[in-house]
Amino acid sequence: MQFFSSSPRMRHLASQFAMLGIILALIGPLAACGGSNSSDTSTGPVNLTFWSWITGADKAVALWNQTHPNIHVKFSNVGSGPVEYDKLFTGIKANNEPDVAQVEFQVMPTFETTGALVDLAPYGAGALKDKFVPWTWKQDTLGGSIYGIPGDTGPLALYYRADLFTKYHIPVPTTWAEYAEDAAKLHAAAPNTFITDFPPKQPGWFTGLEWQAGARMFTIDGQSWKVSINNPQAQQVASYWQDLINKKLIKTEPDFADGWFHDLQSGAVATWITAPWGAGIIEQNAPKTAGDWRVAPIPQWEAGQQVDGNWGGSSNVVFKSTQHPKEAAEFAQWFNTNQGSMELQIKGNALYPAYQPLLDSSLLSGSRPFFGDQKIFDLFKTASTQVDVSFQWGPTMEKVYSDIGDNFANAVNGQSTLGQGLNAVQQSTINDMKKQGFSVSS
Repeated sequence: MQFFSSSPRMRHLASQFAMLGIILALIGPLAACGGSNSSDTSTGPVNLTFWSWITGADKAVALWNQTHPNIHVKFSNVGSGPVEYDKLFTGIKANNEPDVAQVEFQVMPTFETTGALVDLAPYGAGALKDKFVPWTWKQDTLGGSIYGIPGDTGPLALYYRADLFTKYHIPVPTTWAEYAEDAAKLHAAAPNTFITDFPPKQPGWFTGLEWQAGARMFTIDGQSWKVSINNPQAQQVASYWQDLINKKLIKTEPDFADGWFHDLQSGAVATWITAPWGAGIIEQNAPKTAGDWRVAPIPQWEAGQQVDGNWGGSSNVVFKSTQHPKEAAEFAQWFNTNQGSMELQIKGNALYPAYQPLLDSSLLSGSRPFFGDQKIFDLFKTASTQVDVSFQWGPTMEKVYSDIGDNFANAVNGQSTLGQGLNAVQQSTINDMKKQGFSVSS
């Protein structure tokens, strides 16, 4: 049996967790699942707390409260990403977490290491397995235990400016080789226009591209974690984008910044490789381009392949400090499966559900005027089935992401290359994990 150690953001909790013996098996269920969650004998009204950053989550909670008068949920948006996670880790240390919280897929192993998550299998979660996109269910399970209920997903596709492709006689690429050829043709015809932007500080995006290429950053090797940040497939992806950077055929600006939003609006970039939620980003921030955009399948490494990667997605988890695990588990499942709840989240956040029955929602099945009346979510429904279920996150992903961002920033500034950056992160990850007590091989 192999045990996890604590995550990078939990170094300050290490001694407390060690004293409590909080450990998690890499293969199989938690070594200990006791505490107040083993049963729930409450008979009166129940009050739960829920943390989420999703726009529309507050309305979904209000719907729950209207339809479940005996279980009242208090919603809080405490921030997203590291902001929320820092507060959660502090709450774990103090045994004062919310009852339910939303966490992203890539940090699920980190939270599993704390031993603070409720196994939802005893509360009927297993009955939902076949209702979710298969790879998303894999994100939340370990052995026979279920530690989260998937909420949304981010299969990748190619958003492209159809007007620019037509104007400059650029074919829509189906392979990455064709995409590189298009980049050269487009920039030659319009020197102020680039095929896309490579955001150096966006490791989640790059990881999605690696995922598609078959890269595996982490795997379980017997009694150890096997770390392979710089695996051959990852290096293939890095080399591909490094070549486009060297030839100055793409931009290298931070995404979701003013300059990047301007590029979407002005046509300085002609494509964006992103997830379903990207549709809302473009619509809100490039309104003058309505009717100009279309969506195509992500280019493939080999002609005829149908393989995708993922960028984004999250789950709802229940914490062991809850006094009402049964009700908390019921809410976590309802929130990500109830049609009314999910449609409020789709409207509020352009969320793309992991729960398959919701993929046929009228909010997703119709044509989108902004995209030339294309039914873009039909494409994503297919793409979500092409994401490899075996992809494994590691237990220190926040540190890995930070290191990738720093090294890639150096690369685009000419101080190194993307491939060298992956090599550096490989070593820093191994060193960091060993310092934290993980058994590591490479």
